[in-house]
Amino acid sequence: MKIAVYPGTFDPITLGHLDVLKRAKRMFDKIIIAVAPNDLKHPLLPLETRLRLIEENIKDIENVEVEPLRSLTIDFAKEHGAIALIRGLRAVSDFEFEFQLAQMNRHLNPEVETIILMPSNLYFYTSSSIIKQIAAFEPDKIKSFVPPNVVTVLQEIYKH
Repeated sequence: MKIAVYPGTFDPITLGHLDVLKRAKRMFDKIIIAVAPNDLKHPLLPLETRLRLIEENIKDIENVEVEPLRSLTIDFAKEHGAIALIRGLRAVSDFEFEFQLAQMNRHLNPEVETIILMPSNLYFYTSSSIIKQIAAFEPDKIKSFVPPNVVTVLQEIYKH
């Protein structure tokens, strides 16, 4: 069974994330979405909320699981028998960071490849950070970029 890990903060999960997941699913038998607490980024949503939102959106996708990431991603991948890490690349500005991360992960464990996937052109400019900025002022305008359960959560947080 070919297993991949799709790591990220997912604060919140977007349709772009789900698009990358669906693309990766065509290549791997099983995908584990590893959700990082990532306190350095000061996430808006608690880890438990992010896990729940993802679980609700993957419930109908076979062989996709979600777990909290409580170690180095490369160690998590090894523990779960993964052969690859899935990373999304939206723009050229993401490339340098993703390239450095892939090289470091290769150094730490050359048995695990990094696979870079690009989302559909509908989501190229979508990021969790931008979604939160829009939601803070006009939460109804995020409906075409995030799943409905995320809209509900962000509308509750940013009540006007």
